[in-house]
Amino acid sequence: MKLAQVIAELESVAPPALAEPWDNVGLLAGDPAQEVASVILAIDYTREVAAEADEIGADLVIAYHPPIFEPLKRLSAGGRVFEAIRRGRAIYSPHTALDVAEGGTNDVLADALGLVERSPLRRRTAAPTHYKLMTFVPEQNVEEVSRAMFEAGAGWIGNYSCCSFRTVGTGTFFGQKGTSPAVGRPGRLENVTETKVETLVPIEKTVEVMRAMLAAHPYEEPAFDLVNLVAPPSGLGMGRMGRLDPIIPRAEAVARIKRELGLSAVLVAGPTEGEVRTAAVCAGACGDLLDDALAAGVDLYLTGEMRHHDALRAAQAGLTVVCTLHSNSERASLRRLTHVLSPRLSGVSLRLARSDRDPFAMA
Repeated sequence: MKLAQVIAELESVAPPALAEPWDNVGLLAGDPAQEVASVILAIDYTREVAAEADEIGADLVIAYHPPIFEPLKRLSAGGRVFEAIRRGRAIYSPHTALDVAEGGTNDVLADALGLVERSPLRRRTAAPTHYKLMTFVPEQNVEEVSRAMFEAGAGWIGNYSCCSFRTVGTGTFFGQKGTSPAVGRPGRLENVTETKVETLVPIEKTVEVMRAMLAAHPYEEPAFDLVNLVAPPSGLGMGRMGRLDPIIPRAEAVARIKRELGLSAVLVAGPTEGEVRTAAVCAGACGDLLDDALAAGVDLYLTGEMRHHDALRAAQAGLTVVCTLHSNSERASLRRLTHVLSPRLSGVSLRLARSDRDPFAMA
């Protein structure tokens, strides 16, 4: 199977558009036209994982954490990325795209706790896509100016074109010496019946629409407003929160986490007595979402790692924090990803790296 086909299946599960803006997801090394017969999956592309990939002749490494994150200044022999390229081994990283995706990293953690009626812990706001353009036009020129803006790409809402809103009002101006107003005369205050025309402009069409509006407008100095529109929050986001049904004791919730994630020990801060009615999860280092968990009023927060003072703050607020160590909160998602990809990648061998483990261990 071509690498491009493998990538297409990967990206149908975890679309790169879902990744955080700071992240570096996707194909990091490799030729989309190369053949792929063997794939190894790991959280980190360590020297041990690279050696295991050599041993089984893997053509592709799916490394959850991108081994190329900051810009590289040099590639030299012996380096993991250099050696992968030299061997013709591709590297692909899904990282935060898999975190946000439905059924991805955070849903795996939510499943481990048994969360129902779940939603993102922190919803994402999509990048703005449109401006609202408002201009003020004499009544007799409204259709001409509107048509010019529509023909340049303004006025689309879904499958509807030529969309606008128009409000009639009174415009005032005083033309100074040397002006040539389209209505009235210079040197006196004019009151003119005007129509405010409002329409949507795709950001990429802004220059063309503005140019068309100014060319069609009868005024020497047209007045207009261009407003950047904030996109509404999407249904996706980082982390998950929800309720437990049935409600269980905190100690049982901790035991469930260990059992479902295959861990012998976890770190716990905060109360260990009482019940867990609601909980939140976020894989990796998600201390920066602690305020979201506190604001949601959940009883338990499951994550990979958290700073000392954040754990203290959570405990003092009565929130139980369970930390699995960073990559232990992510590794279970690779098992699910393997299960999802296997039937889609006919003839391709997929293997979870046996040498892949968190750098910390409970001693």
